[in-house]
Amino acid sequence: MAKNYYETLGIDKSATKDEVKKAFRTLAHKYHPDKKGGDEAKFKEVNEAYTILMDDKKRAEYDAYGRVFSDGQGPGPGAGGGGFDGFDFSQFTQGGQGFGGDMNFGDIFSEFFGGGRGEKVKRGRDISIDVELSFEESIFGINKKILLNKTSQCQTCSGSGGAPGTEFLTCKTCNGKGKIREMRNTILGSFASERTCGTCNGHGKVPKEKCKTCAGAGVVRRENEISVKIPAGIEDGEMIRLTGAGEAITGGSPGDLYIKVHVKRHATFRKDGRNLVTDLKVKLSDALLGAEHNLQTLDGNVTLKIPAHVTFGEVLRIKGKGVPDDRNKRGDIMVRIIIELPKSLSRDARKKIEELKREGI
Repeated sequence: MAKNYYETLGIDKSATKDEVKKAFRTLAHKYHPDKKGGDEAKFKEVNEAYTILMDDKKRAEYDAYGRVFSDGQGPGPGAGGGGFDGFDFSQFTQGGQGFGGDMNFGDIFSEFFGGGRGEKVKRGRDISIDVELSFEESIFGINKKILLNKTSQCQTCSGSGGAPGTEFLTCKTCNGKGKIREMRNTILGSFASERTCGTCNGHGKVPKEKCKTCAGAGVVRRENEISVKIPAGIEDGEMIRLTGAGEAITGGSPGDLYIKVHVKRHATFRKDGRNLVTDLKVKLSDALLGAEHNLQTLDGNVTLKIPAHVTFGEVLRIKGKGVPDDRNKRGDIMVRIIIELPKSLSRDARKKIEELKREGI
């Protein structure tokens, strides 16, 4: 059955890239295998859907044909290609029909017709964590230190698996090539394939004496301090991805670290794009005659001049005190005026207001 990437992300076919990104962040956080109740299979499906729908060319091909050809695969026989590249040979899996061995016709046809994908590179697990920021930290950005207990490269042997100063010998299993070439006999003839040597993990050499810290694995579980650069103006709920900061693995590349950001609310300000918005309560007399107010901003105290005859809901601007962008230019502070009316009036105040009323004010 053809995959429905829109259904996987729970979005409409007309969804914008921002909507695709938002759906992916929510589902990736929900299904990440490192979380309690996570689902690795669904996480992979969500990641695949996101990859396709965020690429304009691949999305256009998927919308048109129900599959993608931009990854180097040509269209199948039914799409005008006339060849075998786009055909799914996995349906020809042997499954014990009397041909002997674990023979997969998908692999055979891929190799025979040049559609082989090569060996999949081993990769460590991804990690997802949550980080809480103050409002100020989210506005100006910060370098955050995070402690993680994860499988990492062994510091004693620097990932080589050998004891310090030991001699490295040519791997006898692969004769120093790092790969093992195998021949498979099929009904179509003999086919050669290569796989990474499991003895030396593709290095071609093995240590004469193994590292005692990691027992020759090159990786060990330990506490790591990771520095994360939080960009200025980050939004609540955004995800930061650190490539290669996930779990390390013997003979492969490390996974990634996904950091979900949670921003605390500020007592006074709220964020609106590159601007900061706040309300300022002023007395009726200040609104009529004008005044100056001290406003506590994220940069310290600022004197704000209230013009005479300011109206309720009018917005005053303080330039250059808002959210910085990637060029270090800043937005503004938008101050909305709230005029406070007195709950009670003295006899003299009432008399003066009645005089103003008679003057048509």
